[in-house]
This record gives sequence, C-alpha cells and structure tokens, in this order.
Amino acid sequence: MITHYPAGTGRMPGGSPCLPGGGCCAFARWARAGLAVSLTSMSTTDLTAPLARPRIPALDIARTIALVAMAVFHFNFDLELFGYVAPGTSFTGFWRALAVVTASSFLFLAGVGLWLSHAEGIRWAAFGRRFAIIAGAAALVSVGTYMAFPEAFVFFGILHSIALCSLLGLAALRLPVVLIVALAIAVFYVPEFVRSPSYNGPSFDAPWLWWTGLQTMSLSTVDYEPIFPWFAAFLAGMAASKLATRTGVWARLETLTPSRAA
Repeated sequence: MITHYPAGTGRMPGGSPCLPGGGCCAFARWARAGLAVSLTSMSTTDLTAPLARPRIPALDIARTIALVAMAVFHFNFDLELFGYVAPGTSFTGFWRALAVVTASSFLFLAGVGLWLSHAEGIRWAAFGRRFAIIAGAAALVSVGTYMAFPEAFVFFGILHSIALCSLLGLAALRLPVVLIVALAIAVFYVPEFVRSPSYNGPSFDAPWLWWTGLQTMSLSTVDYEPIFPWFAAFLAGMAASKLATRTGVWARLETLTPSRAA
C-alpha cells in the first residue's frame, strides 16, 4: 500500500520523516550556509539598482529571523540526532510547524526579493549571478549528501526550490496581483487534486518528475521542497511585494534609512 506523506516531506534513512529545510550531519550545515548566501544576495546584489537605493530594514530583520529560526530547528535536530532528546521530537508538534514555517519564509522572502529586484525590468546580469550562487550551492548539497547517504540524498531541497522558483517567477512578474494570488492558491492545492480518487491524468511517479512533488509514493530524502506546493509561498511573496510597491509601503520603509551607493 502506498503511504502518502504531506507534500514536501520525504523520508530519512531508517524511516524517520524528513521535514522541509531539514538535513543531517555536516551537510545540513552546507544547506544553511547556502541559504545564508541566498538571503544575503537578496539584500545586496539583487536589490542594488543602477542608481542609489536605500535598504529596507524590515526585510533584513525578516531574513535574520528566518536564519535564526533555521538554526534553532537544526540545533534541536542535532540534539535528537545525538540522542539528547526523544526520537521523533523534530518531526511533531511545534518543531514540525517551525520547520514548515521557516522553509515557507525562505521562499516567501525570495519571492519578495525577485519583485523588488526586477520590478522595473529583468536585470539579467544580477539575476544570473544570484542564480549561479544558489544553484551551485544546491549542487554541492546534492553531491555531499549523495556521498554521505546515497539512499536519501538531497535531490530537490530548499536551495533547488529557490533556484527553480526564481526562474519560474520571472514569468509571473508582469501578472496582476490577483492573478499571482490565484496562481499561488492553485499551486498549493494541485497536489491534493492529483492524489484524489477523481484524478485520472498522467502519473508523476517517474524519478525525473519527483521535483514536482506530485508523485504518489513516499521518498527517501533528507530535504525536500518540491514545486508543488512550495512555489505557492514564493508566489505569495511576489504578490505581497508587488502590492507593497503599489500601496507605497516600500517607499515609506525606504525613508527610514539613508541611501546607499550602488
């Protein structure tokens, strides 16, 4: 019998569920470092316009909170890994919720950053630099985890998801806010529809389609944020950022700090 785990949840070696933003041993720290680089690039390179542009402290604070939350979750995860807390602690209750919220916040903030960076037109050079950094870090995580435990390596974790969501997000830059929100809702609910008894469309169980998150079997991986439903968080960030621009929220926040040189 096929067991359906919540979208974005894989399995670790030994059968323990693996949560969004999870990881094991030293390679979890590679993912954390890559996320830190990703968020840093959103607040510097990607948000640097050709002209001087002030920083937005609220975004820097949000990114810092996300990184701290990730560190807190992984500290507890490491305690469990080494037997200092009860087995399964990281996968239930508060800790599971923290993992999901933290992973969602990374993708949400990445969506915010994409809109702020390219609202006036796609700046391909800046986008390419940031994409290369994130994709490169994702590749290192995949290689490292494959060397450590090939039966559950990271083939589509948080960094892979941010990279692909950034590419897909370019196509949504010019959509109205209401359509971006509608698309986010659709992306979120697609897995439920595909796994429902009424669905009789094509199967997504082939390994080369696992990045979609629409397969019907459980997977062994230590970090897993597939496009469905996680692209919804990225789109939500884009919609919120676009709405904040149109309502003057970003303009008001920018006045709180002096301009910085490009």
